[in-house]
Amino acid sequence: MKKLLVHMRGYWRESILGPLFKLLEAVFELFVPLVVAAVIDRGIRGGDRRYVLLMCLVLVALGVVGLLSSVTAQYFAAKAAAGFAKKVKSILFGHVQSLSFSEIDTLGTSTIITRLTNDMNQIQNGVNLFLRLVMRSPFVVFGAMVMAFTIDARAAVIFVVVIPILSVVVFSVMLTCIPLYKKIQGRLDKVLGLIKENLSGVRVIRAFRMEANETGEFDRRNEALTRMQKRAGRFSALMNPATFIVINIAIICLIRSGALRVDAGALSQGQVVALYNLMSQILVELIKMATLIITMTKAVACGNRVQDVLELRSSQIWPDVSPEEAIGDLAVEFRGVSLRYQNAGGNALSGIDFAAKKGQTIGVIGGTGSGKSSLVHMIPRFYDAYGGEVLVNGVNVKDYPQKELRAKVGIVPQKAVLFGGTLRENMRWGDPNATDEEIYEALTTAQAKEVADAKGGLDFVIGQGGKNLSGGQRQRFTIARALVKKPEILILDDSSSALDFATDAALRRAVKAMGGRTTVFVVSQRASSVQYADRIIVLDDGEIAGIGTAEELLQTCEVYKEIHESQFKKEGAASDAGQKKAEKN
Repeated sequence: MKKLLVHMRGYWRESILGPLFKLLEAVFELFVPLVVAAVIDRGIRGGDRRYVLLMCLVLVALGVVGLLSSVTAQYFAAKAAAGFAKKVKSILFGHVQSLSFSEIDTLGTSTIITRLTNDMNQIQNGVNLFLRLVMRSPFVVFGAMVMAFTIDARAAVIFVVVIPILSVVVFSVMLTCIPLYKKIQGRLDKVLGLIKENLSGVRVIRAFRMEANETGEFDRRNEALTRMQKRAGRFSALMNPATFIVINIAIICLIRSGALRVDAGALSQGQVVALYNLMSQILVELIKMATLIITMTKAVACGNRVQDVLELRSSQIWPDVSPEEAIGDLAVEFRGVSLRYQNAGGNALSGIDFAAKKGQTIGVIGGTGSGKSSLVHMIPRFYDAYGGEVLVNGVNVKDYPQKELRAKVGIVPQKAVLFGGTLRENMRWGDPNATDEEIYEALTTAQAKEVADAKGGLDFVIGQGGKNLSGGQRQRFTIARALVKKPEILILDDSSSALDFATDAALRRAVKAMGGRTTVFVVSQRASSVQYADRIIVLDDGEIAGIGTAEELLQTCEVYKEIHESQFKKEGAASDAGQKKAEKN
């Protein structure tokens, strides 16, 4: 948390003025009991209405000035807290964007969201309350004790005894609650993770009629969180009755002692009332102090969690200088590459060796979990090789600056993701300067122009995540977005799974007919999607089972032969029909 405070730079003025104005309010508040004592002793006892009226105006003036001081302090404190939180959120979000896929996978999406939302709100509230009360509450407590000594030293001894007792009560409750609040934050992570999982998978949940199960799981986690919060709440609830018992006993002692001294003529009635008011102020401020400490405890715990993320360094180091690319026909080359994910027991890929020439279409096929996506994700360096080298244009991908490498590669992920906004805005993710003609060209190649025209053109507003589109429409638009970029290497990671055979065949022909020397990687579980590729890489349990054309692999690779035969018995007729239809078009 201490390291986060460096981001308060730029708000030092507000951080100083906020507590100072709150301190000024406390000074005016401490004068109120003395004015009330004067009203009783001089005005009411002497029957001087004019003096009473004058003192009432003084009280109003103290109240107005105190209110103005409080509002000003709140303004500066809120400005500093909100500005600090804004700055830390921006830094945290930017840092998360800089992390590699490995770190993001380890952290988890729900954890990152919690850090950016709930934890940051707790930090902001903590900073706000700290700036308002850090000087005010201690000043009022000790100021009230000093004021009591100026009124009557013997009566002030009660204050000297009560303040430590109240402090022990308050801090005992606080120290008990601190560990509980830390556990509550951990339980909250689990609840938020389940909520995110359910919202993102709501269609699957309803399709399998698992609403009751998921509701039950949410109830169990929410109940665990509630139990922890109730436990912390019960301890927190002890604070008010315990402090009121102590303070009321002190008030009884104060009134008894004051009454005896009034009878003896050593104190006036107004002075006893002033002492009573000062005791009440101490009670209020100690409770505020306890609230501040508990809030700060939450803020510090959340700040440490945010700091943990900020201190997490990416496992990838990107150079700043562009490398000199080798002259030749090779676009992508894997040399003895292996890949192991963090905290994994073994390699996801092992011994991967192949080369792809510029302009070639490379098919990647294999069973579920064979490592197809893992292989192509190493080309844009989403993951680093555990062993071996991945080369693009004859240069190790680790030697490219991030922007330059990613500019060469266009990727269409397995899950088609579109963002809220117009179709034009989504297409320009590939190239911010793309013209409408270039966008329509990409849409035509992706077999999505008819869809775009039917939806109203490039001004069609896409819902968040593309929820107002079908699965096939989303896939075609994401392919078009990658094509707008005009990449040297195009990766289609199982991006036609939702397309019918005719559209899939037409897409393959359009991509193959693209001008230039674009190297295309087609990842699919369909043999029909890769059978016309220049070379096909067959993966089996993270290793290459065969490389060659479809005809060669049918003769030499048992894995490919099994995939081909199992699919073409069912899909052959449909695929042939789709191919013929595409050729007619």
